[in-house]
Amino acid sequence: ATISISLFCRTLAPLYSLCFKSGRIINNSMNNVTIVGSGNWGSVAAKLIASNTINLRSFNDEVRMWVYEETLPSGEKLSDVINQTNENVKYLPGVKLGKNVVADPDLMNAVKNANLLVFVTPHQFMEGVCKRLVGKIRKDAEGISLVKGMEVKREGPSLISTLISNQLGINCSVLMGANIADEIAKEEFSEATVGYRRDKAAAERWVQLFNTPYFSVTSVQDVEGVEMCGTLKNIVAVAAGLIDGLKMGNNTKAAIMRIGLKEMLAFSKLLFPSVKDSTLFESCGVADLITTCLGGRNRKVAEAFALNGGKRSFDELEEQMLKGQKLQGVLTAKEVHEVMVTRGWVDMFPLFKAVYEISSGFLPPTAIVEFNNNIPHHIKNKL
Repeated sequence: ATISISLFCRTLAPLYSLCFKSGRIINNSMNNVTIVGSGNWGSVAAKLIASNTINLRSFNDEVRMWVYEETLPSGEKLSDVINQTNENVKYLPGVKLGKNVVADPDLMNAVKNANLLVFVTPHQFMEGVCKRLVGKIRKDAEGISLVKGMEVKREGPSLISTLISNQLGINCSVLMGANIADEIAKEEFSEATVGYRRDKAAAERWVQLFNTPYFSVTSVQDVEGVEMCGTLKNIVAVAAGLIDGLKMGNNTKAAIMRIGLKEMLAFSKLLFPSVKDSTLFESCGVADLITTCLGGRNRKVAEAFALNGGKRSFDELEEQMLKGQKLQGVLTAKEVHEVMVTRGWVDMFPLFKAVYEISSGFLPPTAIVEFNNNIPHHIKNKL
């Protein structure tokens, strides 16, 4: 009898360890989270979420993070190093993600048990990621997009949250804000905004998942407004970086930011009349615009572009300066310009037009302060 009991206990021990964690039963009736993306911001999102799932009774502790596999200079696989060191040594070095974060290079395996999907991949890759996930996710899954950018096709522009919803057939909220990832990783206080369509309960679940003492999250019922702010502010940040590279002062930069904010609101409301003016006063709006124009990769690379007199392309500077991260402002400026040309709006958005023409090499960096002279009088009065 003693031997039988001992054997029984040894047999059940691994199952006990698997099913009971922090005093909670681990099962599929609980919320399971996967981060789809593992760059700088994706790694910070994993850190935030992992610090909460371990304490929230309705969530399984483990947070899966899909890693686009890379071989490091040491010859090791990035996902292996993340799991061994609990640190994304390439995109967020020196920051522990939480022992309950598991890096997974297999996208299908990473998402198969998740009912909460956090998308944080450069926007130009999102359509491909979604196509791979069709039919591979849980039927009760829902998503949230931290992706800043839009998809532009012949039939018109589409927000990334809409792309996710349409491709995967799931409800998708968004999270945007004044969020420079490295500062959040250091646990410096910042804010963010969750935008949702109809499901307030889903929005509050995302707030609960992201909110920490140093990362304050609120929600608003305005997906389009929140997401457009996060998308368009990168164009204005490029303009701000050009001003810095040209060694102009705070007066000029403030003027560029004000004009940029007006164009952001006007463009957003033309595309989506439901956008609320009040959304621009949330963290996703004016706060994100300010922080992105003062810091962040778009401002930084645009400054270098202007310092070089436009002789080195944004693509070259991105490769040299960002170490694998992607520059969103220049691509977004191109996509927005396509929309403006198609709809006859080009003259209505002189700053957006100038950023596109400068970043495409059609005008020198100095044109960022000359565009104002060419604005038709009836449009200038509205800026």
